[in-house]
Amino acid sequence: MVKITVLSENTVGLPLGLSGEWGLALLVETAGTKVLFDTGERGNILANAAALGINLQEVDALVMSHGHYDHSGGMRDFLRLRGRLPVYVHPDFFALHYVSQPREQYIGVPFRQEELESLGADFIFEQEPQQIAPGLWVSGEVPRKTTFEKGDSRLFSLENDNKVADPFRDDMSLYCVTDEGVVIILGCAHAGVVNIVEHARQVTGIDRIYGIIGGTHLGPASKEQQEATIAYLKNLDLKFLAANHCTGLPVAARLAAIFGPTFHFAPAGASFTLPLKEGGRS
Repeated sequence: MVKITVLSENTVGLPLGLSGEWGLALLVETAGTKVLFDTGERGNILANAAALGINLQEVDALVMSHGHYDHSGGMRDFLRLRGRLPVYVHPDFFALHYVSQPREQYIGVPFRQEELESLGADFIFEQEPQQIAPGLWVSGEVPRKTTFEKGDSRLFSLENDNKVADPFRDDMSLYCVTDEGVVIILGCAHAGVVNIVEHARQVTGIDRIYGIIGGTHLGPASKEQQEATIAYLKNLDLKFLAANHCTGLPVAARLAAIFGPTFHFAPAGASFTLPLKEGGRS
């Protein structure tokens, strides 16, 4: 089984004094290992975890889905609390990520690599899939094979001082193998949800996808990408879907209508133990 707790998200789901922020952080517990997946925007994961009775000093490893501020902004505060631990990132994690709208600005990691290392980050730069606990994989770089998953046209990066469409080579996910199939844990899915799912099948050798949780980045995607992705998800026969953060409220509401009890809202404070018990409860 795998237990996933939402420590940071745009919204708050429990009246426990939690704080919402534009960002995402998930605590993943499986095979006796605790992995923090992203750190949110401003370090609110520390207070949110305390309110939920979670001790972040027990985290065994940190995995960063990609180098955007809303996923990496809490790294400094977390490392100050936790101290030295392995931090899995793609080699392009510190790439120069920018957005063009509503105004042009830098949206990459807000800290220097050297500062984070001084606080205890033992960076493991990994481009290939890697199993970091029994049945738990970091995806590594996800191959782009679909034609309709074109990403967000507002996002660009600087390469040799030139503006280029952000390739998001650093976009990584987690794949957790359970008795009933693979659970896919997304950061922002800049690589495309379909590409990520197909890569998960290849990496784990398991065709059955039990569930998906995290940011799908379908909110800013084109109508064509939204429709093709939803059609693909329908064919997966998912037993669990919890799309949050960059999915956007309109798309999340639509997914809730389409997938019914299979869909779960996943604000800060939500916790799911997968596979679900009979009746759809975690």
